[in-house]
Amino acid sequence: MTEIRDSRPEDVPAITRIYAHWVEHGRASFELTPPGEAEMAGRRDAVLAGGYPHLVAVDEDGALLGYAYASAYRPRPAYRHTVENSVYVAPGGTQSGIGRALLEALIARCEAADFRLMVAVIGDSANAPSIRLHEKLGFRHAGVIPSIGFKHERWLDTVLMTRPLGPGDTTPPTRP
Repeated sequence: MTEIRDSRPEDVPAITRIYAHWVEHGRASFELTPPGEAEMAGRRDAVLAGGYPHLVAVDEDGALLGYAYASAYRPRPAYRHTVENSVYVAPGGTQSGIGRALLEALIARCEAADFRLMVAVIGDSANAPSIRLHEKLGFRHAGVIPSIGFKHERWLDTVLMTRPLGPGDTTPPTRP
């Protein structure tokens, strides 16, 4: 049984290992060098300090299977009701339902906080599993930025997808 819960400081080493794998072997992150634990702890702290959720999926033995978080889409004030999502699953755990469980929980937490739009910035238009996951959870294609990054000796696109949260843009937000 997988449990989705708020991340804790003691989760940072496992989060760091998961992210390092995808930096080194994947195209979802456009980073070229994996950050260390101190940097990842600082990133987690910044997410939480901004009032955004930072979640993990753990198995019945407490092993960390993946993590997800929301963060500011852009720093300017008019974007304050829009969040960007990030979901990373441990190597070998993709297409196991963990990513979906994390993203569903993240969406629910962001709706409860009265955010109104979630943006997925998906690394590489060939990342079909991530694109399909987002489609299944109500995200719609908003565009592709072609050849915006260069990693693993190839040009990579960014796929933009969006999903309304709660009432979306049908009513004004209730928080400032």
